[in-house]
Amino acid sequence: MKNSFIVDVDFDNDLIEGANNAINACLRLKPEERITIITDNDSLEIACSLVSEIKKVGSEYSLMVIEDYTPRPTPNMPKQILDDLAKSQVSVFCAQAQTGELSSRIQMTAVVNSHKIRHGHMVNINKQIMKEGMRANFLEVDKLSQKLIEKARKARYIKCKSKGGTDIVAEFSHKINWLKTSGIISIDKWGNLPGGEIFTSPMNVEGLFVVDGVVGDYLCQKYGDLKNTPLSIEIEDSRIKKMDCSNTALLDEFTAYSMTDENSNRVGEFAIGTNIALTKVIGHILQDEKLPSIHMAFGHPYAEHTGADWVSTTHIDCVGINMDIWLEDEKVMENGKFLI
Repeated sequence: MKNSFIVDVDFDNDLIEGANNAINACLRLKPEERITIITDNDSLEIACSLVSEIKKVGSEYSLMVIEDYTPRPTPNMPKQILDDLAKSQVSVFCAQAQTGELSSRIQMTAVVNSHKIRHGHMVNINKQIMKEGMRANFLEVDKLSQKLIEKARKARYIKCKSKGGTDIVAEFSHKINWLKTSGIISIDKWGNLPGGEIFTSPMNVEGLFVVDGVVGDYLCQKYGDLKNTPLSIEIEDSRIKKMDCSNTALLDEFTAYSMTDENSNRVGEFAIGTNIALTKVIGHILQDEKLPSIHMAFGHPYAEHTGADWVSTTHIDCVGINMDIWLEDEKVMENGKFLI
């Protein structure tokens, strides 16, 4: 029978702490609420650990395995899954990203936004992330994130430098919202799990951004940690002017990705990672973008939340490491360590 077998799948006991954090600390699931878990065949063990915690709460739940409804990769989220999602107050996407599927996830989060669902987004989740980033003390992460976002909202510009060569200045408009996704998820903004970042859409970015961490979407799984083959991105007027990388395959794919539409090469997101449980890049964007550092995404500016007045069909995160960060004249990070 569809989906029912998953509740009998054995899972690693080391997943329990992260699953408990997801269901109870981050999503704060209540017995009277309904939750939809959207998963895939590659993520069944982790989904099962989440189900185990849901059953302890006593909530009604639905498990939707994408491959039960459509071949993959799929540009469209199956209607049966979207209809089920619309019935719930809480949801989790616990699955692996495949090439060309960003549109299906955008369709899913559109339902989340319109129905004000508390949604945990665990795209490309794996056991390592469940045992590391998902074990963070999210109350402490939230406390730090709140302190940082209060400062960021007042800053007209942020400077970032790194030993790897990053040297950028980002300018901000007070008309555009800063958002916090610290792992404590509310109806105001769905959040990635593990959580730990503040972000906005910048008014302008200038300078050199050296991506010596990871790049996002499906390219992350393909190329992993870029420490030995960093991608250098020269940014002018918030758009990619020039790129360089010794890994020509990555350079070619990233170039093609950033030319998908007229805004695919525009900086849509500027973010500071705040998950203080993390100390290094592991080659997975879901966790690595929460590393205490900065990351920027080219493409979609999360306009529905930030208030940006433009859109894109693509969104690819880029993470740098070992950053020094100044909010105007206040230094808040040195070599990847918070000073606040």
